[in-house]
Amino acid sequence: MSALQQLAAADTVSGNVSAIGYGLAAIGPGVGVGIIFGNGTQALARQPEAAGLIRTNQIMGFAFCEALALIGIVMGFVYQ
Repeated sequence: MSALQQLAAADTVSGNVSAIGYGLAAIGPGVGVGIIFGNGTQALARQPEAAGLIRTNQIMGFAFCEALALIGIVMGFVYQ
């Protein structure tokens, strides 16, 4: 197969690469949410009297991580 045929075959690839990009971008917030709730559970086990403050911080961290995931899915549509 010549180089010209390989280039022509490369042009026939079609699809939405942003879906792959979002799948990779969702790994970060997924790991972040796991860390937030894992450490929050440890903090609650160590200091149960601070449950309100710990829970509030968990929810704030969760919201920020999920905002990153939503930004990732929107960017797939913006740069399409």
